[in-house]
Amino acid sequence: MSDDAAEPADTRRLPTLGDQPPDQPPDKAPGADDGPTPGAFDDGRTGRWWSARRVPAAVVALVLLGAAGLLLYDVAAVRAHRPAMAWRRWLARQLDTVPLDDPWLLAAAALAVVLGVWLIVLAVTPGLRQVLPMRPAAPGVRAGLDRAAAALVLRDRAMEVAGVQSVRMTVGRRRAKAHAVSHFRALDEVRADLDTALGDGLRQLGLAHGLALTVHVRRPKKR
Repeated sequence: MSDDAAEPADTRRLPTLGDQPPDQPPDKAPGADDGPTPGAFDDGRTGRWWSARRVPAAVVALVLLGAAGLLLYDVAAVRAHRPAMAWRRWLARQLDTVPLDDPWLLAAAALAVVLGVWLIVLAVTPGLRQVLPMRPAAPGVRAGLDRAAAALVLRDRAMEVAGVQSVRMTVGRRRAKAHAVSHFRALDEVRADLDTALGDGLRQLGLAHGLALTVHVRRPKKR
């Protein structure tokens, strides 16, 4: 009986590199080509996140449902030899007597056009402007980073630079801006260090689309 077989299962020594079968290659050295790394997968779906827009959709659906139900009830009442509703008779008289260039009629038409354009814009634009798409790490997996969270991470990176007293960081859809206050060191040196630190921070965020970086450094205001 071998020593391994005599040892309990929970105390049996683990196989080492020399115990690997001849047909099994050893672990690759660091830096070797091991296929796609996490975060490097790209399936082409790195567009912006689409908003569900439940509130506008619910409002429009309720308004259309109420208007359609009211009109259908009035039409059914007329078909049953009952008088039409007062609002329908008033609307028919107004349409028969009011000219097309009436200011109130033009205002109502303009309002309807504005509402229609607004609904079309909501339908064809993705929304969720606060979410930045990130590089997909695996097929079928999507991730997004809130712009406020990205600004907070970059602000923490900027505060680690020597000479920086305070930083106001803003992150947009295409650009990140840093407004820093430096109370010692030369401004050019602080700006160069901020460019390096924030540039590395932007790359480590893993965003699908790179952001342009703008850095402004000034001295604190004299009291």
